[in-house]
Amino acid sequence: MNKKIVRISALFVLISTCALAQKKGVVLSGTNELDEVVISDSKFALPKEKSGKVIVKITSDDLKKRPGQSIAQVLSTVAGVEINGNQSGAGKDLKYSIRGGRNRQTLILIDGIPVTDASNINLEYDLRLIPVEQVESIEVMKGAASTLYGTGAATGVINITLKKAEKKAIAGNVYLNVGTQTTAQEKDYSAQEYNQGFSFNGKTEKFNYFGALNSSEVGGMSQARPTNDAEKFEDDYSSRVNSIVKLGFTPTKKLSFDFFANYDRLKYDFDTDSFIDNLSNYGKSEQFRVGFSPKYKYEKGELVVNTAVGWMNRDSYSYESLSTYKSRNVNADAFNKYQISEELFVIGGAQFQFFDMVNLTPYGDIQNELAKFNIIDPYATLVYNSDFGFNVNAGARLNIHSKYGNNFVYNINPSFSFSEIPLKLVSSYSTAYITPSLYQLYASFYGNLDLKPEKNSTVEAGFELDLWNKKINVNAVAFYREEDNSIVFVSAAYDNIDGKYNAKGVETMFTYAVTKQLNLIGNYTFTQVEKALNLYVPKHKVNAAVEYQPTTRTFFNVSYQFVDKKPDALFDPVTYEQTSVVTAAYKLLNATAKYELIKNRMTVFASATNILNEDFYEVIGYNTRGRNFKLGLNINL
Repeated sequence: MNKKIVRISALFVLISTCALAQKKGVVLSGTNELDEVVISDSKFALPKEKSGKVIVKITSDDLKKRPGQSIAQVLSTVAGVEINGNQSGAGKDLKYSIRGGRNRQTLILIDGIPVTDASNINLEYDLRLIPVEQVESIEVMKGAASTLYGTGAATGVINITLKKAEKKAIAGNVYLNVGTQTTAQEKDYSAQEYNQGFSFNGKTEKFNYFGALNSSEVGGMSQARPTNDAEKFEDDYSSRVNSIVKLGFTPTKKLSFDFFANYDRLKYDFDTDSFIDNLSNYGKSEQFRVGFSPKYKYEKGELVVNTAVGWMNRDSYSYESLSTYKSRNVNADAFNKYQISEELFVIGGAQFQFFDMVNLTPYGDIQNELAKFNIIDPYATLVYNSDFGFNVNAGARLNIHSKYGNNFVYNINPSFSFSEIPLKLVSSYSTAYITPSLYQLYASFYGNLDLKPEKNSTVEAGFELDLWNKKINVNAVAFYREEDNSIVFVSAAYDNIDGKYNAKGVETMFTYAVTKQLNLIGNYTFTQVEKALNLYVPKHKVNAAVEYQPTTRTFFNVSYQFVDKKPDALFDPVTYEQTSVVTAAYKLLNATAKYELIKNRMTVFASATNILNEDFYEVIGYNTRGRNFKLGLNINL
């Protein structure tokens, strides 16, 4: 697909919509907001005050306050979450960590369905593939969650809910934003980033539909950084195209069927290594996903079946050779909620997952006849919400793996809400496991068929407190995680390291509604991980923001982030040796202004990031963005 097609289409729709919006000049009627609910810790909607976890929910309104940001940038402001690479060039790979964990220990869900690339080294999902414009909300649940979600959910779950049909028969949205893309040294403020797209949706009594198309093109800076600031490396470009279609059918009030299909493509240049430019390296990823989810509600419960099939094709050209990766994954998760009483319900289910991969390289191939496995997991969770404030969530899961046999995990999560004072106490103990990836097992030279699954256990305790008629909210959680059979890359191969390693920390969050127009928000994270596993994990991290809305149409945001120094390593691709280094601490100051030109119809925004033009490293030897600017326009039909 020509990368200009979506841009031209979006501009055409944008012009047409501008005329339509100005012609109508209609203020849309608002919808009543429901009390906030979360779904990550039970798979069903649960009032947040009855959840035993301090789950961070990034709502649709929160995302609207952060126009022009990527999912990685949004997530990087959550307490306990570190997305390394979110300040680098658009094509730079991301290393994400919850509570000091690693990519493969964080499970990504889209609409409640696990997503992954089975050919990836860490059996992980590439967050660069998802445009934030297609996202309705995000829940971040920290701590081991293998009881509900299986392998991979060892340090946390990021549950991304995509947009769906509104209540109108026909509705739509079109957007366009343009920005700069420069480093702190170069200060080139020409337009280098373009992001555009549109969506359409609608709903009738029995049918609903949603479709979206998005594209982005980014250039302007090199991934690798020269050792001498006077030297100029080639700019590395990236482009992305995303399309999705969702259809829903509700023949009765009790029965519904949802279908989805999406295609995502990411193309990018990349450099060979730290401080090394390369003019020919490139990567390309293509993702296809289709799924079907029937739901049936009955008098005392609800039955849900989530099914999805995904295909991932990746090409990577480096060291003058082409490597091709292909993978398939199948997920079928059937679970039922049964209401035993007003205070007690139980969730029972079974999940089937299948993964296989193909890897074709000049150095050796991996064929899917060999590189495959499947997992069958029966599980059960009990949720008790008393009328006097005591809540408990407890469950167990049996993992039946085609290679590793049986693994048993469990969790218990009691909490207590005081009726006399607005205080909630939370605690939990949970176990988890992470099976090795197909690449770690079967890769030529690097693979190790003797790898054991990682296992860990997490204990946490904390509180959530509302003060001054709920104008102030404060919460804090302390955690301790112990990890066994950790998988690392040593001596040119993957292996388990001996002994148990731990991570511990504290996460605090604070919000203060000073007035109806002014909000103060902040969080602090302390994370300490033992040396063998602490790569890219800062010990201290602070986020703070001031939100000011002087009128219903005007919004301002100023945010600050401090990231402490981080352990890093310089890797020698010839000897496979790593030299330990430490990247310096850095601070970022950002600002956003947004204004509704036509109420509920047309919005413009302007943003400035890294206003102080801080020069820093996220990963040693790679560039990061300096002071940059972005302008955008969004129109609702």
